[in-house]
Amino acid sequence: MCDLTVDNATEPTKEMGKLTRILLTITLAVVAAGLPAGLFAAPCARADEMEITTKSSREIAAGSPNFFTGEVRVDPLAPASHHTNTSAGLVTFSAGARSAWHTHPAGQTLIVTEGTGWVQEDGGKKIEIKPGDVIWTPPGVKHWHGATTSSPMSHIALTENVDGKNVDWMEKVSDEQYQQ
Repeated sequence: MCDLTVDNATEPTKEMGKLTRILLTITLAVVAAGLPAGLFAAPCARADEMEITTKSSREIAAGSPNFFTGEVRVDPLAPASHHTNTSAGLVTFSAGARSAWHTHPAGQTLIVTEGTGWVQEDGGKKIEIKPGDVIWTPPGVKHWHGATTSSPMSHIALTENVDGKNVDWMEKVSDEQYQQ
């Protein structure tokens, strides 16, 4: 396993490399949410040289109307690759927009970055989420997430591929379910 810890670090600093700052920020958010700090531990990936994907080289896409209601933008940050099975994306929901019901074969972590949203497990209560909140959804748990009726919301979604798949989409969240 890779050791991504930073001795005595409690917040990212400019002296740290960008990847170290990102990993530390995620780790601190995961620990604050009560999840194990080793949640993102993975075998070390080795490459001959560093790979940099510039923002301008990634295509921002509209969320598919098959899987989302309302205006949704998906900015792929880090796709799964030969280096890692984990992918990350920044998903932005306009007010009133939401995902369809879905599950993830390896679970999902959401890190809310802006706005106010809702998340709900099937059969559970709708819960308000705000910037800095970290949501862990275990593998196979049916759920949805999106913006509130009055505020847009953005989150970073971290998922892992299992047999080349990171999500199983289901039916759309009805207006009645969304308003409850």
